Amino acid sequence: MIIDGIINLGLGVLLLLAPFGMASFLGVPEPDSFLYPCVLGGVLLGIGISLIFETKTGARGIHGLGIGGAIIINFCGAGTLLGWLLMTSIHLPLRGLVLLWFIVVVVLLVGVGELVARSWQE
Repeated sequence: MIIDGIINLGLGVLLLLAPFGMASFLGVPEPDSFLYPCVLGGVLLGIGISLIFETKTGARGIHGLGIGGAIIINFCGAGTLLGWLLMTSIHLPLRGLVLLWFIVVVVLLVGVGELVARSWQE
């Protein structure tokens, strides 16, 4: 699982660096928009952190990531999209911007709600 986590972390970082010339450095085509590679990078980063987190918590057997991993993935994915919305000049119709902001708010609220409810202790 640790190897899987490291691979996900590495892929996530590569995708998060796509807007900074990583695609051309690697010799792969650059997308028209870096939104999707960055969001996927944030989610992969969250999955990688979650996998490593699970190996360190002493869980044995096949469990899946559990609520802690889900919270980490929510924060990484929504945080990446939030950063992208705040730090780039995105040219989308208003309905697209409203949708992306809605996704950020809902996913962050779900993560915060899970933390506040301490849902892993149920």
